[in-house]
Amino acid sequence: MDAAIKFKDLQWRYEHRTNFALKGINLEIIKNDFIGVVGANEHGKTTLVSAICGLIPHSYNGIYKGSVEVFGKKVFDSDALELATNVGFVFSDPEAQFTAMTVEEELAFGLENMGFEHAKIKERIDWAAETTLIQDLLDKSPYDISGGQKQRVAIACVLAMNPPIIIMDEPTSMIDPLGKNLIFDILRRLKKAGEHTLIVVEHNVEQLAPLADKMLLMYEGLVDRYLPTREFYSDSNYLQDRGVLAPESTEFVQWLISEKALPASINLPLDLAGGIETTRQALKRR
Repeated sequence: MDAAIKFKDLQWRYEHRTNFALKGINLEIIKNDFIGVVGANEHGKTTLVSAICGLIPHSYNGIYKGSVEVFGKKVFDSDALELATNVGFVFSDPEAQFTAMTVEEELAFGLENMGFEHAKIKERIDWAAETTLIQDLLDKSPYDISGGQKQRVAIACVLAMNPPIIIMDEPTSMIDPLGKNLIFDILRRLKKAGEHTLIVVEHNVEQLAPLADKMLLMYEGLVDRYLPTREFYSDSNYLQDRGVLAPESTEFVQWLISEKALPASINLPLDLAGGIETTRQALKRR
């Protein structure tokens, strides 16, 4: 399988800090995988993904050792246009990436910088707007819409450029429940299409876990656990010790296993529907 991203003993320390935020990361992410990234605050999640898109080391001062490669090219040696072509980054605060007066101009900005013709720009904008359900916002200011709409616009800006790697750093942290559901609907559509490597930092594991091919736990600046999703959640006590919760349905079925109501070999559910079906099986066994 082709690797989209490779970390080779990456270490990073921010300027004026005494401790390294990343302490020797060795990691390989396969092309078109969906990776969920979890961990307690201040353990390196945002720093990890910032090293993929080039914010580290190009936009921050600090000490950088080791390397990150995107499609075989070192991030350290890549220019801004090359990185933007390969990696799209959605910030937790969408306003951090807005520069234009209307949503349509915002979507067109990156495409114009990449030299696309007008017809191609319109095609990309129409597709991104449809995918993120913002067709009715194109003539509005990105600063005068709701938090959930802003986040969808930020995602649309990345989608319009159609990079093969898309990173979202806590995309639902600042929006209401309906907005969160819409963001995950977009992620489901992207995963179903199977054309992007998706890396999502997110605390909402109830919706993240069913989508992720693999989960990655950051702990004290290291990749502490990186496994296929069901295997990742097989030891909830281990995760709880590191400040991470499993989906509620997963924890409930693990309790049923501990009570001998289900065999230990059963596949752990990752969502409510799976939890209901597994519980039904447990009741039948009783």
